[in-house]
Amino acid sequence: MALPCALRLLCRHLRPSSALLSSLPGQDHSLLVEKTTAAKWKEKKKAREGCSLPGSSWEERLANAVTPLWRLPYQEQLQVKYESQRKILQTLASRLEELGIDAQKPGGLCCPLQPVVPSPVINGYRNKSTFSVNRGPDGNLKTVGLYVGTGRARNIVCVKANHMENIPPKHKQVAQCYEEFIRRSPLDSCILFHEGGHWRELVVRTTSCGHTMAIVTFHPQELGQEALATQKALLKEFFVCGPGTVCALTSLYFQESTMTRCSHEQSPFQLLHGEPHIFEEVLGLKFRISPDAFFQVNTGGAEVLYQAVGELSQAGGDTVLLDICCGTGTIGLSLAHQMSKIIGIEVVEKAIEDARWNAAFNGISNCEFHSGKAEAVLPQLLSSWEDAQPLVAVVNPSRAGLHYRVVQAIRNCKSIRRLLYISCKPEGEAMRNLLELCCPPDPGKKLAGEPFAPTLAIPFDMFPHTVHCELVLLLTR
Repeated sequence: MALPCALRLLCRHLRPSSALLSSLPGQDHSLLVEKTTAAKWKEKKKAREGCSLPGSSWEERLANAVTPLWRLPYQEQLQVKYESQRKILQTLASRLEELGIDAQKPGGLCCPLQPVVPSPVINGYRNKSTFSVNRGPDGNLKTVGLYVGTGRARNIVCVKANHMENIPPKHKQVAQCYEEFIRRSPLDSCILFHEGGHWRELVVRTTSCGHTMAIVTFHPQELGQEALATQKALLKEFFVCGPGTVCALTSLYFQESTMTRCSHEQSPFQLLHGEPHIFEEVLGLKFRISPDAFFQVNTGGAEVLYQAVGELSQAGGDTVLLDICCGTGTIGLSLAHQMSKIIGIEVVEKAIEDARWNAAFNGISNCEFHSGKAEAVLPQLLSSWEDAQPLVAVVNPSRAGLHYRVVQAIRNCKSIRRLLYISCKPEGEAMRNLLELCCPPDPGKKLAGEPFAPTLAIPFDMFPHTVHCELVLLLTR
């Protein structure tokens, strides 16, 4: 391992500087710097892959898998993410060109791209962590941590996350205690549903107010109600009276689940101890959070993001903000003071209950929240909309993107002149949404309204040490 490190160090000193590149005659300085940055990234990527060889520790392998940029100085992480977003906007421009839209801007982008806005917190920023239960490096089937490997390759190993830079100490503490509990339990862990076992995932949520919520997922298999009650009592006793008291949990939840993921409606979250909700403060407002409600994973980064959304909306006093996929109402409520009205739509019923509570608690009355799938609620909502009333729409969907009926409803509503599309994976299903929003009118797809045009892109680093960031794309017409 010493020789490659020495070679990398030597190459770093031999690499030409930006000043030298700019002095070369007949050379495009920006292009050379871009190529140099790409070469540095490839070199460091190769070095990381080398650390994933069998000689590397399991801790290194996990860090490389979950936080692949952890070795880079933070400014270099931001540059890597900028280059990634630049390529995405180039792809969007090319795809729009294919559809007959003249979208090429300087650099081949579909619109100007601002530098990545850094996260206010770089380490331990996550307010929610999901820990798995599986076979550890030592073979113990009751190891609580994060995965290395894949199910398809059948090489999954569960590694403790104590060294992970993006996870706060409190999450690691609760995970360690949960591992201690299930190792004491006579019941097996549930790795493959059809092979039996019971103990499954642990979700930990924390807030800047000092609240901690733990949610344990349990596969009931063939256990009766009396046996289930016994397990719930033992879990509660461990965290309330036993070694788990060090976690000082605000809330302890238990969910019986026979699926990989399920909502409260599919299988209710059962409160075993403490308060039913935890609370967070964002931009001077207090927000209530239920077990399965969406909340941005980086609270400090979310505050910066929401402030930018408010500026980009350019809302006047008569503007209505349409917050699609609103979660607990954070975006809409934080901007309510500059809008005439807020309308939020969210599929998770408990999150809508939180949003309504949050509005009432913070004394915000110019808002309404609708529970249901956006593809069912939005078309009906917009079908009777007064054209004279200006609308600004904000969409922050999951990685699955927006349903095509949602895109149709937005596209065909003349009142929506500004649309803010927020995505942590714009190269995925979001790309399909953006093409449908910006393509020429297509009667076959019922996209009759005037197309939107990409106007400005701003990436926000909500996930330091990973390759992801939150892209805010302003679309106007």
